[in-house]
Amino acid sequence: MKRPEVVTRRVPAVSRAIAILRLLGKSETPLGVHAVANALELVPSTCLHILRVLVAEELASFDPETKRYGLTAGILSIASGVLRRRSFSDVVQPALDEISRRWSATAIGVETVGLKHMVVVAISRSDQALRLRADIGSRFPALISATGRCIAAFGGHQIEEVERRFRLLRWDNPPDLERWREEVEATRVAGYAVDEGQYISGVTIVAAPVLSRGGVTNVLVILGVSEQLRRIGAAAIGEALRRRAAELSERLEGVG
Repeated sequence: MKRPEVVTRRVPAVSRAIAILRLLGKSETPLGVHAVANALELVPSTCLHILRVLVAEELASFDPETKRYGLTAGILSIASGVLRRRSFSDVVQPALDEISRRWSATAIGVETVGLKHMVVVAISRSDQALRLRADIGSRFPALISATGRCIAAFGGHQIEEVERRFRLLRWDNPPDLERWREEVEATRVAGYAVDEGQYISGVTIVAAPVLSRGGVTNVLVILGVSEQLRRIGAAAIGEALRRRAAELSERLEGVG
């Protein structure tokens, strides 16, 4: 039975505060009010008000000399429960390290947030000079690339909503809807998905879902230069990922 889509009503002040926190978290240096307001297309006075509240709540800091804002360690108190809990990122790391060494490619573990987006929660990079970069906390559209095919195939979402969101995706070499449907069905049969240069030209991404009672909450992914992974064989990589993802599924069912 497909899960119903939950309709939520946005609260502008909350959405803006979250956007500001994310921006400060991504910035390598503290930012002034106008820099934040311009980046997020906010009215400066509204931006200033939210920043002052974040400072008062000890989630952001303010330097009176530079007039700039940054994140503080107080943000970690919100995530402390997640950090204490033995989660997917803890369990998957040894597997990512082994996969990365085995194929000299970047291996990542992602967590899905419905059909909105996926977030990188664990990563292992090869020691090769040429490697593709991703960072903990990086966010991508949920249905993009090989990972998105896994979510579409095993997530249990309404097909109408899945296809609506598919039409909004941006690819270097986009598949048409009919082809994508076929690829999603192939993913359902094989237990893994392959994206060869569609999302990013010259890059092959292979993904396998880590299944739970709720559907797909995590996905195991490897990405590398297409020529390199083509020599190994996408099917061989996919089957190995599928087996490892199945092992992780069993382990995580017993966690917590």
